[in-house]
Amino acid sequence: MLDSAGRDGWWDLRRLRYFAVFAEELHFTRAADRLHIAQPALSQQIRALERQLGVPLVHRGRRGCTLTEVGQRVAAEATRLLAEVGAGTERIRDLVRGRGGRLRLAYTRSARGGRTDALVARFRSAHPDVEVASETAWTARNVAGLLAGRLDAAFVRTPVDEPGLTCRFVDSEELLLAVPAGHPLAAGRRRISRPEVVDLPAVMWPRENGPGMFDRTIAQVWPDGGFRLVRHEPDDEQLLRAVAGGDVVAAVPAGRARALRVKGVRLRRFTDPVPTVDVRLAWRRDTTNPVVHHLIALLD
Repeated sequence: MLDSAGRDGWWDLRRLRYFAVFAEELHFTRAADRLHIAQPALSQQIRALERQLGVPLVHRGRRGCTLTEVGQRVAAEATRLLAEVGAGTERIRDLVRGRGGRLRLAYTRSARGGRTDALVARFRSAHPDVEVASETAWTARNVAGLLAGRLDAAFVRTPVDEPGLTCRFVDSEELLLAVPAGHPLAAGRRRISRPEVVDLPAVMWPRENGPGMFDRTIAQVWPDGGFRLVRHEPDDEQLLRAVAGGDVVAAVPAGRARALRVKGVRLRRFTDPVPTVDVRLAWRRDTTNPVVHHLIALLD
């Protein structure tokens, strides 16, 4: 499809990038903000791409924008092409600089510190000539980045059900119950049993951020039902601040909860079986990047 439209033999990669970002946002203003351009300029570039292709890519309606069927396919192809161009450009830069390669690595928000950071520190020490470009996001975004070729490796909260990825165990940590300081469960230092949390109003981050970890948390902490979700917050810090407000509880990984140390929150352990969540290193099953294999080797 793209080849037949590019009559002059080349493509404006900037225009494809504009459309790929718009396809993620489906909102001209938000997409323009991400691209640091004016909204009218973005709209003009997408219309120009539609003229170049000879087909509409966007349904523009009073209630918002959606992609046409062709628009969805073009967005997927543009994302793949841009990832390949970006990876190739970085490899060329590494060759020119005489460097030993580049590792595009993503952490998961809830699993910084401990064995995760220790693994990366060992990698940096063993391969000082490799440039490590890191970022932090939710598991779902990290998985999407791996599948799109934007990332080389990523730490994720499992289970992750993606046949195109391989995941290796890095660490496991205990889930704790965060309760308001004035809550009856905050008294003393006893452990909390599962029946005691049934039907308590709870706060959680959105399931789409990490479906596997979300479901595993509910299954372990509320195995017999009684999970009463009353609000969402975007990350662990905001979960704990909501708990400090005095009207909800939350199940949070021990490392993150203890590192944040939010005032007005008490952390309590559960009775056996202790609930846990894992963090694993994930990469594309078909990767040929040698630095990824150097990182994997350190897991052994």
